[in-house]
Amino acid sequence: MTREDLKGKKVMVVGLSKTGVSLVKFLAENGAEVTVSDHKSAAELSDSLDKIENFQVHYDLGGHTPKAMLAQELILLSPGVSPELKIFDYARQHGVKVSGDIEFASQFIEEPIIAITGTNGKSTTARLAQLFLEESKKKVWIGGNYGEPLIEYVNKGEKADVLICEVSSFQLEHVETFNPQTIVFTNIAEDHLDRYRSFDEYIKAKRKIFLNTNQATTSVLNADENRVVDIARDPAVQRGRIFYFSRKKTLEPQIMNIGGGVSIDEDIRIRVGPEIESYSSKNMKLLGKHSVENVMAAICATREYGAEPEAIQKVIDTFGGLDHRMEYIRKAGGVMFYNDSKATNVHAVARALAAFDENVILIMGGKDANVTFEPIIESIKQRVKTLILYGEAKERINRALGDYSETYLIGTFEEAVLIAYQKSRIGDTVLMSPGCPSFDLFDNYIERGNYYKKLVNAFK
Repeated sequence: MTREDLKGKKVMVVGLSKTGVSLVKFLAENGAEVTVSDHKSAAELSDSLDKIENFQVHYDLGGHTPKAMLAQELILLSPGVSPELKIFDYARQHGVKVSGDIEFASQFIEEPIIAITGTNGKSTTARLAQLFLEESKKKVWIGGNYGEPLIEYVNKGEKADVLICEVSSFQLEHVETFNPQTIVFTNIAEDHLDRYRSFDEYIKAKRKIFLNTNQATTSVLNADENRVVDIARDPAVQRGRIFYFSRKKTLEPQIMNIGGGVSIDEDIRIRVGPEIESYSSKNMKLLGKHSVENVMAAICATREYGAEPEAIQKVIDTFGGLDHRMEYIRKAGGVMFYNDSKATNVHAVARALAAFDENVILIMGGKDANVTFEPIIESIKQRVKTLILYGEAKERINRALGDYSETYLIGTFEEAVLIAYQKSRIGDTVLMSPGCPSFDLFDNYIERGNYYKKLVNAFK
């Protein structure tokens, strides 16, 4: 598709989120006849509507009207909108194409894309890749599921040397032609079972990142994750180079032979060309053993785009992590407080807990995503002295984990944070790592994390 193809084309954007607003701007500026559909009312969408008030747009608010949808040639769904809703099946049956933002935006981009997916570590890996390249004097654009929507790169008319695009399973559901030059697959674990019927359905969505790979594609894969390796071995998928990364010393000869990275003590060994490179993790600021996986993945993905070893080492030594991802807030009353609001699944909580030895007061809860919490039982036994539960999922979490530490079910988020502080003693760590989406009480994990920081910073 070209910009010329959009002139006069009837396009509906479903979901007036940040991505939806960006799509409306691009479509309207390129001559499309745009309709916005959202289940929320105009009053609820006032902030978003203000951002597009200068564009000629039709509205279908307070629900999704079949008649309005059938009048379209193309329907673009924001990432939070499930394509499995019956009304979209109805539209498809009547010849209306239904797609998503990553698939749509990528058709207007010629520059190379590094696409990063997985259950956890996507954003940190993306940010590391960005810093490796920028420190090497490369012009980089970063966005997708992290940061700005991909269509914003097209909107602004920027020209980067390389784009780094974090891609969620929701965005991958629509892939037909999306074909990034480099793919990073960090890991995979049970997640979003409030959206998918099973874990296999979630994996199926993630697998679509490989739909259009060819001999020119570079794939960077976690060798320690059997399911990721199985995806890479799919005989129906064509790939070019594959780099594996691992924290297992025993895999060093194998990985160094085919290319990738291995972490051995405080040494990270990487091979993406004829020579083996070594990087030190001795001064790495990122918390958690899993962080070295993100570093290896980012190195393997960026060396071919001009990331220099000296620049990579500097970033390893100085980067302290993302906001809301194992973010140190402060020390109050001899207690350390960490904000891990971005931990929206159980696998992420396990990784966060692995950064501590014991005496953790853990705050968990949020929207019930219908996942199981049993995988972190051993982590709870070994490291958590007190478990504070709040939100929609607190009863489910309590049934799974409540017997393995002192546990409190709390009515509000504010009370949960206060009780955590009251139960703490000098030398303890209070960790807010919810293991659930935020949407029962907050608009997103950022709002949840910022509110947590506000509460913690108010402690005397």
